[in-house]
Order: sequence, then structure tokens, then C-alpha cells
Amino acid sequence: MKKSAKALLGAAGTFMGIGVAMNTFVLTRVSKAFSEKKKEVEEKKNPTDTTLPENILRADGDAWVDTQNYEHIVIKNRKNKPIHSLIIKQKEPSDKWLVCVHGYTSSPKGMGSYALHYYERGYNIILPALRGHDMSEHQHISMGWLDRLDVVDWIQYLISTYGSDIQIVLHGVSMGAATVMMTTGEELPENVKCCVADCGFSTVWDEFKNELKVTYHLHAFPTLHSASIVSKIFGGYGFKEASSLKQLQKSKTPTIFLHGEKDEFVPYRMMDLNYNAAACEKEKVSIPDAEHAEAHLIHPEIYWPAVFRFVDKYVK
Repeated sequence: MKKSAKALLGAAGTFMGIGVAMNTFVLTRVSKAFSEKKKEVEEKKNPTDTTLPENILRADGDAWVDTQNYEHIVIKNRKNKPIHSLIIKQKEPSDKWLVCVHGYTSSPKGMGSYALHYYERGYNIILPALRGHDMSEHQHISMGWLDRLDVVDWIQYLISTYGSDIQIVLHGVSMGAATVMMTTGEELPENVKCCVADCGFSTVWDEFKNELKVTYHLHAFPTLHSASIVSKIFGGYGFKEASSLKQLQKSKTPTIFLHGEKDEFVPYRMMDLNYNAAACEKEKVSIPDAEHAEAHLIHPEIYWPAVFRFVDKYVK
């Protein structure tokens, strides 16, 4: 019995050691892959014709936000932890608000190239910093799962600050799309009119599994199993529980799903998984030739008319 107990304890210790190592591997290697992909996309965004400032503003989110008179807002979330956002308001009062949510390794300002399209249509803009990003004071990235509750807290902040009659649209890209999809599975006020989800993943587990297979030619076992346990202990969530699919099954928020057909980073097939899971009113739009998070740049003539045909049905 003593030998068995020692063997069991030894195995448990070894398992946890592997878990810590694998968690570090997954979160650093996958993070690196996200970073490399973001850099590649950002390089494609930069227009060659710098004599056209309008082109620069529409491709470089940071540049547009920096031209605006934005406010940096800090509130306490439901766990009494500070969360940060940038707010850009219309010069004239408007009851329309966009909650615009960035992706992995990006930032609130990075969503400026999306936000400006709504701003031109009379929307005020709020750009939250997701956990572990930019100005956020959280140490751990939650891949949208814990961020969904912060988004709900921002929604409540907007209503309490700017009035009970405001209309709110959620728009997220990549991990930001997963965040807003996960948000729609919560009990939301009627002020939230609709959601735009651009190339969001189905679950954190499936996204990491895909990246391990495609980029590193590794299997999910034991890497993801160990890493998920450690993430649960230190980050507060497991990879499988962080699911857009389960949240969409509870959603009452009309949602449009957009995805580039050449997206291999968050695989194109995940759009159908998300769409089929959604219990809400819904549409889906495929963007040809677009890789990850490029849809609005590759075919803006498809992307933005589709977005606003949908949004305008719900925002008066």
C-alpha cells in the first residue's frame, strides 16, 4: 500500500509537472503563433499609397483612434477588479453605442478601423481592453471566457451612465468575436440589439487543438489536457468550458457571422459550427479570398454592406 501510495503521489507530481510545462508551452507557443499572424495581417493592412490619408485611417485602427478625442475610462467589474476602455463619443448626442472588441495580442485602438465605420453612422464607441492585453491590469488572458462578464459589466455601465434608452451593438474580431458570442449567452438587457462576430473560434480547446496540429504537428493529448488543468487552477477557466457554442445555444441576441474562406488560423469551418449552434436570429456571410481577420480589408464592398444591412434591422 505504501509503495502504491508513493507511486500514486509520484505520478500525480509528475503529471502536474508536465501540466505546468505543457501549459507554458501551449500559452507561449500559441501566443507566439497569434502574434506572428497578427504581425503578418498588420503588414498587409498598411497601404502603399501614403498620399491618401483616408486609406491609412481605414486600414490602421490606431491612427484613426489617435485622431479622435477619446476618453480612457476605468471601472470596477463584478469581482471588484479594475477594467479599462477607451470611449469615443459623437459631437452631437446619440443613443447608439458600439462595443467593439479586439482580438488576441491586439488592443482597443487596434479596432479603430472597424469603429470608424460605425462612428460615421452616428454611433458612440467603447473599446474595451481584454484581460492580459494593453492597459488591462489582469495577469492572465482568458481567451474571451472571463472577458464576457466584463463586457456585460461595460454594458451595464453604459446604460447607467448614458440612459436606459440607448441601443447597443456588439462587434468582435477573432478572440473578440468569441468574446461577444460568449457574451450573448448571458442574460442581457434589451438595449443590446445585435451582435457581429467576425472569424471567432468555436471553443478555446478546438482553437488550441487546431494550432497545435497545423503549426506544431502535435496531438491534443497530453498537451492540451495538462495545460487545461493548469489553466483552470491558475487562470480560472478550462479550455473546454470556454465555449462559444454552449453560449450561442442560449443566445437571444440576433447575430451575423462573417468569416474569410481562406482562414486557417481560426478555421473557416468554425463559422458553420457557431452558426448552427446559435439559437438566435442569425445570418452568415463568407468572404472569399480572405485570410484571418482580413475580411473587412479584402472585400469591404461585401463586408460592410452585409454588416449594416443586418445591424440596421435591429437598431432604429
